[in-house]
Amino acid sequence: MECLGVKRGESVLIVVDTSTPMSIGESLFEAARNLGCEVMIMTMLPRTRHGEELPPVIAEAMKNADVVVAPTTFSLTHTQAKINACKKGARIASMPGITEKMMNSGGMTADYTKVNEIAIGLYNRLENVKNIRVITDSGTDITFDLEGCKWYKDTGLCHEKGRSTNLPAGELYIAPKDANGVFVVDGSMSGLGLLDSTLEFTVRNRYVTDIKGKHSEKLKAILDRVGEKARNIAEFGIGINPEARLIGNVLEDEKVGGTVHIALGDNSTFGGDVIAGIHLDGIITKPLLFADNERFILNYNN
Repeated sequence: MECLGVKRGESVLIVVDTSTPMSIGESLFEAARNLGCEVMIMTMLPRTRHGEELPPVIAEAMKNADVVVAPTTFSLTHTQAKINACKKGARIASMPGITEKMMNSGGMTADYTKVNEIAIGLYNRLENVKNIRVITDSGTDITFDLEGCKWYKDTGLCHEKGRSTNLPAGELYIAPKDANGVFVVDGSMSGLGLLDSTLEFTVRNRYVTDIKGKHSEKLKAILDRVGEKARNIAEFGIGINPEARLIGNVLEDEKVGGTVHIALGDNSTFGGDVIAGIHLDGIITKPLLFADNERFILNYNN
C-alpha cells in the first residue's frame, strides 16, 4: 500500500478472480482496512488472456475508486477498463499471476525509490533517441523506429491521480513507430512461462510475419484467436529491477535488470495506436543495444 500512497478514508477496490489465492486478496483487504480505508473486494471469473476486457460492473466500479489493486490471473493493464478508471483519477496496481512467494521475495522487495532513480537516469539517456537496435548471440537482430514516440516509466511509485503501475515494478518501455528484423525470445513468454527452447519471430513493418520454435504452434493459436492485431509489435521494454528474477511469471520476468522484452498486441494504454484485447511479452536475456548506432550499455544499478 506504500507504493500507492494509500490514505485513511480513501476507497480501495481489490479486484480478484476465482483463481486468485484467497490469502492474497484477504491480506490486501486487511492492509487497506488497517489504514482506515473504505475497502471492497470484487471477484470475477478469470479472463482468458492478458488484456481481455473486464465485466462491465467491475469496470464501472474501478472508475469510482480512489485506488484499485488487481491480483488477477491475467493482466488488466492493457484494457480500456484501466484507461477509463485512470481518466477518472484512480490509482491502479496490476499484479497478474502474483503468488504468495512473489509477495515476499524477488522484485517485490526492491527499494522502489532506487528503482525510480534508475528509471529517471535511463529515461534521460534515451529520451531523444530515434532508433534502437537489439542484437543477441541467439539470433536477435531487430531495429525499432522510435521517432516521435514517448518512453514510459514503471517504477512502483503510484501516488498521483490517474497513475498506474505493476507490482512488482521496474521497467522503461515504449510503443515503437515501426520495427523490422528478427528477435529470439530465450527467457520466458506470456502464456508459455519459462522456455525450454527459443522462439524466433520475424518482423516486417511492425507486424510479426512468422514464428518458429518448439512452442510456436501453441503461441500462433493464441494469437490467431484474436486476429491480425495480436501480431502488432506493441512494446519495447527494458527491465531495471535489481531484485527481480526470471521465474516464469512475466509480471516479474520483464522487470529483471539487464533484460529487454518485446510485446505483441495492444499498446493503446501507453501511446500506441492498436487496440487488440491481448498483450503478450517475450523476455530476451543478454542483449546488446545500440542507440542511434552507438553501443548503449545497460547499467541498471546506477
